[in-house]
Amino acid sequence: MSDPQPVLRGGGDEAELAQFGYKQSMARHTGKFASFAVAFAFVSIATGIFTTYGAVLNSSGPVGIWTWPIAVVGQLAVAFVLGTIASRMPVTGYAYQWMSRLANPILGWIIGWISFTFLAIVVVAVDYTIASTVLPVLLNYEGTAAVTWGVTALVLLLQAMLLASSTKWTERVNNGAVSLELVGMVTLTVLLLVVAAVRGDMDAGNLFSKGAVAPEGFWSFGDWTSAGPWMLGFLLGAFTIVGFESAANLAEETNDPERVVPRAMCQAVVASGVLGFVFLVAVTLAAGDPVALAESGTPIADVIHDTLGSVVSTLLLLMVVIAIFACGLVIMMTGVRLTWAMSRDERFPGWQQWSHISPRFHTPFKATVLFVLLAELILAIFSQSEDALFTLFGAATLLPAIIYAATVVLYLVKRKDLPVNGKFDLGAWEKPILVVAVVWLVFELALFRDASFADAWLYVIVMVVIGAAYLGYLLARRGRSGLAMPDQHSIDAVLDHEAGARRP
Repeated sequence: MSDPQPVLRGGGDEAELAQFGYKQSMARHTGKFASFAVAFAFVSIATGIFTTYGAVLNSSGPVGIWTWPIAVVGQLAVAFVLGTIASRMPVTGYAYQWMSRLANPILGWIIGWISFTFLAIVVVAVDYTIASTVLPVLLNYEGTAAVTWGVTALVLLLQAMLLASSTKWTERVNNGAVSLELVGMVTLTVLLLVVAAVRGDMDAGNLFSKGAVAPEGFWSFGDWTSAGPWMLGFLLGAFTIVGFESAANLAEETNDPERVVPRAMCQAVVASGVLGFVFLVAVTLAAGDPVALAESGTPIADVIHDTLGSVVSTLLLLMVVIAIFACGLVIMMTGVRLTWAMSRDERFPGWQQWSHISPRFHTPFKATVLFVLLAELILAIFSQSEDALFTLFGAATLLPAIIYAATVVLYLVKRKDLPVNGKFDLGAWEKPILVVAVVWLVFELALFRDASFADAWLYVIVMVVIGAAYLGYLLARRGRSGLAMPDQHSIDAVLDHEAGARRP
């Protein structure tokens, strides 16, 4: 028998994909900037900060923004770990593929289902932001529950139509939106700092103010059922700096994904972290009375309007709408790709329909239809809730933390067996990066013991029960061996070969 060939070496992208058991189904046209744009758009500091800044003012006061740099460092460590795995296994399905092939198919299915439930909820949370916190200020109307539901439903439909009709145009729209967000956020930050300073409206005391939050126990970790006030401020970064791994879900459409994808992930975290923090500082300095601002449903928009005036704020809020639309677009694209990847392996409910690539549009058309219908259903369920945005935000923060924790544990267990490709390696930084990632994820998950996340946990439990029922059906019908990944022996052989080569 001839020696096995490493999965990730030589033969071009299509040949390497074939060694994982797949044929090239979609065109490879995603380059370096497009890959970065996908990761950056999912993170979308405009979306995250506009959504959660008000919650931080109420839970932690303005001083809560200082949790942001810590969260960015933690998420960057996670991005390095995930990027290393993505470089070794450049296939659509990201965490689902990694867990299935490196651990076992059952764990892979579970993490794939959790990823799917995260993407289905977070696309609704993001698009809900447009309708609930930005458009009412931009267009000067009352954002009632019915109007918010209708606008969000329309945004979801528009994103699905674009995704289903053309991947190339989806990327062009996203590239343009990300470019606009980068320029717009820099411009907005500079204008806020300059105008507030010139007018004498800049208050440095805000940066260290607790606002209306009681000082008693402010810095504490809390108890078994609640997190301390300042601790809750970490949710600002935890909600915003997520989704950078979405670039890995387009690996089969990316040129040289082993090199491009992990760098795009890390670059997106760094760019979002630095720009986001400077913007937070600018907004907080120009916030005026933070106690009064905390009572607003749209605090970021109010600061922009009060500081820069109606014309400039209108243009900048329009930029925010475009950025949030792109964020939702990328999230939906990621969810559709995951649905298609699991269906391709005959492991998703109704896989016979969702595994097709449309011969006319060259997109996973049917998987897109399924995903948007599910998103609309989730929106309808939450539409009558007064706390809908917080519930969506809570679930959309909890689920990625679970996914990241599972993937980091996977890397800890399998890191010595992963084949080295020389395109993205942690080298001597591996151990300190792992320490930071583990400490951060343990701390982040501990925050969700707070009773305010009860509804978010309920959503997670319901979706896990649904997934467990289907997994039980798959096991009963096919047995454990029936869930094996395509060409599973290939990666096993490579791992055995690489491990043997390292032995003296």
